[in-house]
Amino acid sequence: MAIPSGARDSAQSAATAARARPATTHPRPATDKVPLILSGANVVMPTGTLKEGQVVIDGTRIAGTAPENARRTDLDGHWLLPGFVDIHNHGGGGASFTSGTPEDVLKGIHTHRLHGTTTLVASTVTGDMDFLARRAGLLAELAEQGDIAGIHFEGPFISPCRKGAHSEELLRDPDPADVRRLVDAARGHATMVTLATELPGGIDSVRLLAERGVIAAIGHTDASYEQTVEAIEAGATVATHLFNAMPPLGHREPGPIAALLEDERITVELINDGTHLHPASLQLAFHHAGADRVAFITDAMDAAGFGDGRYMLGPLEVEVADGVARLVEGGSIAGSTLTLDRAFKRAVTVDRLPVEDAVTALSANPAKLLGRYDRIGSLEPGKDADLVVLDSGFDLKGVMRRGEWVVDPQLG
Repeated sequence: MAIPSGARDSAQSAATAARARPATTHPRPATDKVPLILSGANVVMPTGTLKEGQVVIDGTRIAGTAPENARRTDLDGHWLLPGFVDIHNHGGGGASFTSGTPEDVLKGIHTHRLHGTTTLVASTVTGDMDFLARRAGLLAELAEQGDIAGIHFEGPFISPCRKGAHSEELLRDPDPADVRRLVDAARGHATMVTLATELPGGIDSVRLLAERGVIAAIGHTDASYEQTVEAIEAGATVATHLFNAMPPLGHREPGPIAALLEDERITVELINDGTHLHPASLQLAFHHAGADRVAFITDAMDAAGFGDGRYMLGPLEVEVADGVARLVEGGSIAGSTLTLDRAFKRAVTVDRLPVEDAVTALSANPAKLLGRYDRIGSLEPGKDADLVVLDSGFDLKGVMRRGEWVVDPQLG
């Protein structure tokens, strides 16, 4: 498990505890089996925003009509959004999805739920193949329990030229046999594998993943434009944190960024924390890909929702200062401390994106990638009662998951 090292003074410990403490310690039924009407809010739907709209919760689902015995909660002046969906997340709350115990992983999941992420894919980092296979088995149990939506393997099949916060000694070419081994170890819960597809075996591994129904994501890559096009034609459908850990866009050598932005089959991940991307880069991605092809992610590590300090990311030591995570040795950015409520607020207040576009990038698009849009990703009747309540300033006030309040807006 990755935990802060060294002693903290009592004031810092108290502040950390306060940040990590949920508004409602244990999820409780939103309605006590009595249907609930959330009324008066700006309700963001796939077709647009309903002013003074309402959402009806009946059990674990969103209902189309309000039963006579429903009780009403007034959310006048607030925003109601579908729960956020994070397809790339390494941990939070001081816990690592790569190395923590099952209890640690659950702590990290809960930390992100407190910030609006009602569906989460657990991401690993580069490690020994035997270790990653064992890790896949542990995470598969949590997927079977419904705690996570799947497993994302980021590494070891990535380029040493663009390794970022991954241990170079443990990197390896994407041999299809190795890729198959990890997918099999996940017992049907492998959601995505990030590959440097220009490496030996990369294209064959993309085809393997596509055949198995697993997302092949291009990332931590040193590929050329032409090599990236080849990988897309082979079945790759996601760009792992576009712009980061890949060659920059060039006028004679456009590299992977141009290929990934121009192809309508690709969904591009963006880390909107103000550190990983300049606002102009984010605008470039939205302009060329369009809102329907962007998925905001956290790429969070243990410090998300926890605090500054020393952590371990796989075998590498990370220093988090002022909320920015960097490797102690070399200074590379090492994931983020982002939560998706912060990514949303930045999108609409700093980047000036329409609220509807931000919701699409945070909920609908990742839900569609996971093949779960029939259950999550919007506030349509029949779907799971996963939703986020924000105040007029876009600060989080409530989180509901499957009809239970994780953060109760009535309790503050």
